[in-house]
Amino acid sequence: MSLPRTAAAASAAAAALLLLAAPQAAADGGPGRHGRADGAGGRFFLTVSGAQNTWIRGVQLSCPDADGHHPHAAEACTTLNKAKGDPGRVPGAEHRCTRQYDPVTATAEGEWNGRPVVWHKTFPNACALDAATGPVFRF
Repeated sequence: MSLPRTAAAASAAAAALLLLAAPQAAADGGPGRHGRADGAGGRFFLTVSGAQNTWIRGVQLSCPDADGHHPHAAEACTTLNKAKGDPGRVPGAEHRCTRQYDPVTATAEGEWNGRPVVWHKTFPNACALDAATGPVFRF
């Protein structure tokens, strides 16, 4: 079974952006040297897509520098730092959501403290995504 064209295109775009980020990471001194004494930080390509990849949007986020095109980069980096770079451990933000089913899938691909991170999860709607991941996927 092959991937739908939009899923294949999204995967290719994510891979290309990560490859573009790799030379910069090497220039910065590689894993562990991200401008902080404790070395906590990393780079992610974050995406959110609609049901069956009917739409997709993505941003690059570099921490702890809060570089990239994420509109809430500093908050997202702080949140990811508390979660040790694992989007699945983000405490989220408490607020109520409707039970409307309009699924969205969030992905995070990159590295944190030199270890690879590949994470994805489908949420019942955008509100549930926001409640679960806080500022990380607010773009």
